[in-house]
Amino acid sequence: MTTPTAVPPRSPAAARPGKGRDVLLDLIRSGAIALVVVQHWLMPVITRDGDALVAGNALSAPGAWAWTWVGQVMPLVFFASGAAGAISWARTKAKGGDAAGWLVGRLHRLVLPVAALVVVWLPLPVVLLALGVPGQPLHLAASTVPQLLWFLVVQLILVALTPLTVALHRRSGLAVLIPLVLGAAATDVLRFAGVPLVGYVNAILVWVAVHQVGVAYADGRFAGLGRRGAALVGVAGLAATAALVGFGPYPASMIGMPGAPVSNMSPPTLCLVTLAIAQLGVLFALKPALVRFATWRPVARGLAVLAPRTMTVFLWHMSALVVGVGVLTLGVGSHTPDPFGPLWLAGAPLWIGGLLVVLVVLVRAFGSWETRSTTAGRRGASPVAVYAGLVLAAAGMLGLAARGFAPHVDAGLLAVVAEPAAWSALVAVGYLLATRPVPARLTARFRLTAPCRLTARRRLTAPRGATRSSARPARA
Repeated sequence: MTTPTAVPPRSPAAARPGKGRDVLLDLIRSGAIALVVVQHWLMPVITRDGDALVAGNALSAPGAWAWTWVGQVMPLVFFASGAAGAISWARTKAKGGDAAGWLVGRLHRLVLPVAALVVVWLPLPVVLLALGVPGQPLHLAASTVPQLLWFLVVQLILVALTPLTVALHRRSGLAVLIPLVLGAAATDVLRFAGVPLVGYVNAILVWVAVHQVGVAYADGRFAGLGRRGAALVGVAGLAATAALVGFGPYPASMIGMPGAPVSNMSPPTLCLVTLAIAQLGVLFALKPALVRFATWRPVARGLAVLAPRTMTVFLWHMSALVVGVGVLTLGVGSHTPDPFGPLWLAGAPLWIGGLLVVLVVLVRAFGSWETRSTTAGRRGASPVAVYAGLVLAAAGMLGLAARGFAPHVDAGLLAVVAEPAAWSALVAVGYLLATRPVPARLTARFRLTAPCRLTARRRLTAPRGATRSSARPARA
C-alpha cells in the first residue's frame, strides 16, 4: 500500500472501465435503489378498520429478519455516493474549481427533484379532502411519502463534507475510519445505557464511515484486494454483525420494525457498519462477474435509463404505492393477503407490475426535473451563501420528513397546508440562496470598496519616509 500524499496515489479513472464511468458503482447504486423500491412495495400489510387503514410490515413475520441482512442496502447507497462524490470532486479540482462551486452542482441534482414532489403533494391533501377522502388514510399517505427525504438530508451533509473527507483520506488513508467506528460504538453504548437521544449522533458517524469507504474505493485502495481477500473481508463483516446481534443489545432485523423497542436503522447503529463491510466484501469478490453483467447489453441499456433518474424513482415510488393502496383498499375494498402465504406470493408479481406502471408514468412526468438539472458547478460561488442554503434546504426537508404533507387533516383546509408550506419554503429559499449568483449590486459594491482596502494596506506596509508615488507598483 502506498503512502498517502497530497495527490491521490491512484487516479480515480483507473477504477472506471468503459467510457469514463465505473459500471460497478452504477450497478450498485441503481440495483440498490431498485431493491429498495421493490421492498417498500412488498412490505406494507394493509387492513381496514372502518374508514381507517392499519399498516403492518410483512418483514415482521417469523424468520423474515434474515432477509434484511441482504435487503438493507442503504449502506451500499452511501458507499456509492462517497465514491461518486470523490471522483466528481477530483475532476472539479483538476479543472481549478472550488468546493463551493462544486457543491452548487450537487445541490441541483439533489434538491431540484424534491421541488416536483412538493408541487404535487402540497395541494394534493386539500384536493383529496374536498373530494371526500377520509382523513385517516389521507394522513397516513401524506405522512409516508415524504419520510424518504431523511435520505436526502443525510446525503446533503455527506456531500458538504466530501472535500474534507477526501482531504482526510489523502492524509491518513483508511485510518480515518478508526475514530468514526469507535465513536459509533461509544454512541451505541450511551444510547443503550439510557440516553436514547444521543443515538442520533450515529446518523452522522455511521453514514460518514460508510461514505468514507466509498472515498477510499474511488482512490483505488481496494484494487489489490483480490477475490480471496475480499471474501475474507465479507466473512469478517458477517461474523462481526452476527456477534453484535448474538451477544449485544442489537435486534436481528437490520430495518426498523413496528412496535420494536430498538431499531438498527432509526437511528443507525454500529451493525450497519459491519453489515456494509460484509456486503462490500461479497461485491468486491464478485466484481469481475458483476462488471461483465453490467456491461451485458440489456443490463447496460437498463442502467443507462435508470442511473440518471435514480433520485426521481426513489422520490416517487412511495407515491405509486399510495395510488395502489388507495385503489386496493378504498376503491375495491380489499386488503393485503397474509404475508408469504399462497395468495400473497401469487399476487406479488401482479402487484409489483401494476405499481411499476404507475411509477413509469410518474417518472416520465417528473424525471426531467432531475435529468435536466446540471451537475456542473459554478465559479465564484459564495461559500457562505452555498453552505447557508444547504442548511436551510436540509432543515426544510427534515421538517417534511418528520411532519408530513398533511399533519393537521382535522383542523381545516388552511391548516392542512400551512406547516408543510413553511417547510417547503425553507427548501426553496435554501436552494435559491445556494444556487443563484450574488446580486450584481453587492458585487459592484465589493469592487468599489476592495481597491480602497488594498491601497490602505499598501500605505501601512510602505517603508517609512516613502512617498505615495514610491509606494505604488511600477507600471510596465
